[in-house]
Amino acid sequence: MTPLPPGSTIGILGGGQLGRMLATAAAQLGYHTHVLAPDQESVAAQSASTMTRAGYHNRIVLADFADACDVITYEFENIAVEPVEWLADRVPVHPSPRALRVAQERIGEKRFVESVGGRPAPWAAVDSLESLQAGLKAIGTPAILKTARFGYDGKGQVKIDTPAAAQAAWDAIGGLAVLEAFVPFEHEFSILIARGLDGSIARYDSPLNVHRDAILRHSSVPAPAAVLAQADEAAALAQRIAAELDYVGILACEFFVGADCPVFNEMAPRVHNSGHWTIEGAECSQFENHIRAICGLPLGATTLTGREATMENLIGNDADRWENLLAESGAHLHLYGKGTARPGRKMGHVTRITR
Repeated sequence: MTPLPPGSTIGILGGGQLGRMLATAAAQLGYHTHVLAPDQESVAAQSASTMTRAGYHNRIVLADFADACDVITYEFENIAVEPVEWLADRVPVHPSPRALRVAQERIGEKRFVESVGGRPAPWAAVDSLESLQAGLKAIGTPAILKTARFGYDGKGQVKIDTPAAAQAAWDAIGGLAVLEAFVPFEHEFSILIARGLDGSIARYDSPLNVHRDAILRHSSVPAPAAVLAQADEAAALAQRIAAELDYVGILACEFFVGADCPVFNEMAPRVHNSGHWTIEGAECSQFENHIRAICGLPLGATTLTGREATMENLIGNDADRWENLLAESGAHLHLYGKGTARPGRKMGHVTRITR
């Protein structure tokens, strides 16, 4: 395995804030970055060396992109697998298209996770009102009906409190879906690992995650004892997932603290919002370790830089607090360069480190 030398070009599919922070980490290590995205205003392009504004299905554009890049990664999973597979036939793509395919289709994801020993909440595949009603009879209520493909930050899902609400839920989703039992829980957490080209693993501390309106608001380390009691088992599952997929890069897996074991929620084949604290809170951030992994470099240390780290997402008008946040001791502000603040839109984050 020959490491990709500094001065090489890393392609990034997607133009959002994750791509922006990947480009910043790549530049720190001496790499050029080339962003491909259809966005009229790409915040990733503000940090990248080169930007191509185009869709992901134009083969001429893809061919030029492949020729310009030494390795390609992606910053989000809501992208069709086919163009990623096409690129992977011409240039290394990490994580692999197979990881992308598994992560973006919820039914296949659950079957895959079960095949490597994971335990999601009780679930059923749904493709009609009748199958939804049968699923509710088997699983019970409350339950969550989710679109089978894509969806993030609470989009594409409906809570069903009683069987009588089945019709309205089916009308809202209206296609192939997955029904999940509602898991009563006190804590949510995530496992963040980096896996190198040589199969080496670097694991971050497991953050406690707090959501509001289905959007992540806070992630903090160290997590409480209830999370720590299940984190090793969850991390072992994440490593089995990564090994089975021959994964390269940062892998994030989200869990609920269950009664007797961690309950798998979902995986993200990319750098993850719950890992933003690592920029200041760990010796090597998730973004730098992702770049290290896909370029064949040694993985960096994940040791905490302080006693505690807490990341707060700045949603919508939260970013208007920027002056106060800059004046706050121990606070590290990241604004993503987005234009209009809208409800539910992630405008930035702030990380607080306790030394």
